[in-house]
Amino acid sequence: MQDLLSQLESHIRNRYEIEADDDEFTPDVHLFDYGYVDSIGATALIAHIEQTYGIQVTNQDLMLYSMNTVREIADFIQKKTVR
Repeated sequence: MQDLLSQLESHIRNRYEIEADDDEFTPDVHLFDYGYVDSIGATALIAHIEQTYGIQVTNQDLMLYSMNTVREIADFIQKKTVR
């Protein structure tokens, strides 16, 4: 799980240009409420998850699973890849 968290955090920092010294950016920060990711960025993040981890993120998934933090996204990926 820690590897997955690190991979996601690294991707999000790079893709959304989050500074390494940003103390508010943690695995549990709300990516949307704190302005790290917007709606267009969310679409790109879903595409990244699908391509990188070989899973499909359905509309039902978006309704059933909270994916607002790096940790929540990692939990979702684990649930989808363990099947």
